[in-house]
Amino acid sequence: MRTLHVSSAISWRGGEQQIAYLLETLALKGHQQWVLCVKESMMEAYCTKHNIPHYSYKKLASVNPLIGKKIDILVETLKVDLVHLHDSHAHTYACIAASLFKMDVPVILSRRVDFPIRRNPLSKWKYNHPSIKKIICVSNFIQQVMLPDIKDPSKLTVVRSGVDLNRFKNSRKINLHKEFKISRDKTIIANVASIAPHKDYFTFVNTAAIIVKNHSDVHFLIIGGDGGEEEDIKNLITQKGLDDRITLTGFREDITDILPSIDILLLTSKTEGLGTSLLDAQLCEVPIVATATGGIPEVIQHEENGLLAPPRNPAKLAAQLERLIISNSHRKELSQNAKKTVQSFSKEAMTTQTIKVYETVLAERNSDLSKQLS
Repeated sequence: MRTLHVSSAISWRGGEQQIAYLLETLALKGHQQWVLCVKESMMEAYCTKHNIPHYSYKKLASVNPLIGKKIDILVETLKVDLVHLHDSHAHTYACIAASLFKMDVPVILSRRVDFPIRRNPLSKWKYNHPSIKKIICVSNFIQQVMLPDIKDPSKLTVVRSGVDLNRFKNSRKINLHKEFKISRDKTIIANVASIAPHKDYFTFVNTAAIIVKNHSDVHFLIIGGDGGEEEDIKNLITQKGLDDRITLTGFREDITDILPSIDILLLTSKTEGLGTSLLDAQLCEVPIVATATGGIPEVIQHEENGLLAPPRNPAKLAAQLERLIISNSHRKELSQNAKKTVQSFSKEAMTTQTIKVYETVLAERNSDLSKQLS
């Protein structure tokens, strides 16, 4: 099987990590594959570092016929069997390739975000484009969100994101108290995510403001780079008088050492496709308080392997968080249960299910070609 993966991301977030896991595991299974990614992006750097065959392009616009032409040329030159798209702009480029340049191979799209498809003509066109044979949703929730706008619902299928179950096997805990000058007796509550709108760090800060009124023995960390709202969050922290209670660490490359070092993960997202940071926390046996939104309830079962509260509700999030602050035994019970449930979210399981989607699409294509010939 010969696959061309197309990515338009410049930075590295959860979706790009999923592509990396897929590339790695497909290679181990003998699949031949190439990546088309943005020039000087983190995906290009990853491919270079890991000797993954790749091509790059300069990203100038979300609608660019030149990139569509490049996809068409690569498909023809490399004799690609199928194209796998990993984000919205890649989706647009491939539909242009099929429409303008008559690219004639099946296309598979991964959908990792949980908001509805936009109702503009471009979105309606590309999501129902005949070249798109399957849309892989990373949660049941995303599949349900997409159903009203997909003319052929049989194109929708669910393959949940996966994680490397051995990712934290050799991690070395960091002394976060020492690095950030936090008193040793303080419980460290953190989120590991870019400071982007859908992560809703405003709710994170407002939840922290409630907690610190009754607990002097806690400190909050925001572990992630700027996703567009860092200055606004800094201003809110100052406005709430929390500069000495909340620390922004910036982007960190040593997450495998940092994540096991925190005491509680607080995820306050207002939208979330699935939440792979939750899976990583479960692997580290870090107890979790999260919002019951998007695909999160498919990972966190309330009171079994974590605690849930409504999104954009600092009071209820604080109430659940306080339960873990005051009870070490409750933390331990939830985290031990989580370590068991996360085993079903392996990158190997994700890749095996993705291959089944590939095989289904190619079998349908071969069947259609046979009918045409007969």
